[in-house]
Amino acid sequence: MTQYAIVTDLNRCVQCQNCSISCKMANNVPLANYWTKVLRIGPMPTPGGSGQFPDVEFYSIPVGCQHCENPACVEVCPTEASHKLADGTVQVDKEKCIGCQFCAMACPYGVRYLNEEERVVEKCTLCEQKTTQGDLPECVRQCQGRARFFGDLDQGIESFRGPKWGSEDTEFLLIGETSKPWTEADVHELPNVGNNPAFRYILRGRTWYGDAKK
Repeated sequence: MTQYAIVTDLNRCVQCQNCSISCKMANNVPLANYWTKVLRIGPMPTPGGSGQFPDVEFYSIPVGCQHCENPACVEVCPTEASHKLADGTVQVDKEKCIGCQFCAMACPYGVRYLNEEERVVEKCTLCEQKTTQGDLPECVRQCQGRARFFGDLDQGIESFRGPKWGSEDTEFLLIGETSKPWTEADVHELPNVGNNPAFRYILRGRTWYGDAKK
């Protein structure tokens, strides 16, 4: 089994939005649309704090297609344009898409949109054109905080890789070589409504404002 995914170390995220912008450039995403959106959480009071600076905390969460294990978008697609590949990613066959947007309505994260010019639905592909060649998704390669890592969830988070600064494109660093140690309690996912999202988020020492943890 294979389940490609991205793990984001939120303690390393510097909120630069580079994942969102580099994704648009690499995949020719139309104006006003994004495959990855960076959401700011907070500022919120720290546990037991006054709620006034410096007793506040906030962080950002990059959100895109979660390439779910049981994607609702695939279940509702009438033409099988939305489909899941052997590598675990969820893709859209534009030749089959009729632009009905059933998949967009079924997605619990609101990360699909209708390309008005082509009249097809689009979303994050995990840069399939790059990962099939052994490279990293563009958002991972261009992350300025070295917060995003790519790998196979079935092989464990410890196996996820990121780019190595000042090196050839074929050189990578494992997540443990860049990120500080984490525990199982520090690993989170977006709300799971039976779809089993594949992406993971590491957050240490701060409150996770989600309802799912794995």
